[in-house]
Amino acid sequence: MDIKEIINQRYVMPDASLDRLRQCLSEVSYPKGFRVLENGKIEKDIFFIKNGIVRAYTSVDGKEITFWVGKEGATLVSMKGYVNDEPGYETMELMEDSVLYVLKKKKLKELFTEDLHIANWGRRYAEMELLATEERLISMLSAIASERYKELLEKEPDLLQRLPLGNIATYLGITQASLSRIRAQIK
Repeated sequence: MDIKEIINQRYVMPDASLDRLRQCLSEVSYPKGFRVLENGKIEKDIFFIKNGIVRAYTSVDGKEITFWVGKEGATLVSMKGYVNDEPGYETMELMEDSVLYVLKKKKLKELFTEDLHIANWGRRYAEMELLATEERLISMLSAIASERYKELLEKEPDLLQRLPLGNIATYLGITQASLSRIRAQIK
């Protein structure tokens, strides 16, 4: 996905502002399994997925719990690192060979003060991420596992081909055995 598409899906900026932002980005490629962000480290970069898929996870009682999945167009950022300059609690691991755009936090903050359109894009990004987090939390607290799986099938069917079932199970908040039962019932 081109960076213009990624930016404009949040907030459409004038070309001059988009060009200023684009000039601050670099493109990097990493292999499957690469950890873009690591638990316990302060991350100062922001990443946008051009091509690939990533999962964010944390360890609970020695088990990896996938709590977020991003694919083309998604943004990778450690909010604790970005907001508070503190080590993050998450690890973000590429699940496919991937191409990312990278933006330095320091440069983005400069752009926020210099360009109102870029600042508005950042505000809109934060608003949309907050809404998505709220929707996911409500779903996890109110929907039964089979409903969460059906919702995933409707909204993100390609994830079932791109991620291991164990990661999908923890993302849905269930065991892999429960996921297998749900899948068998739905077929």
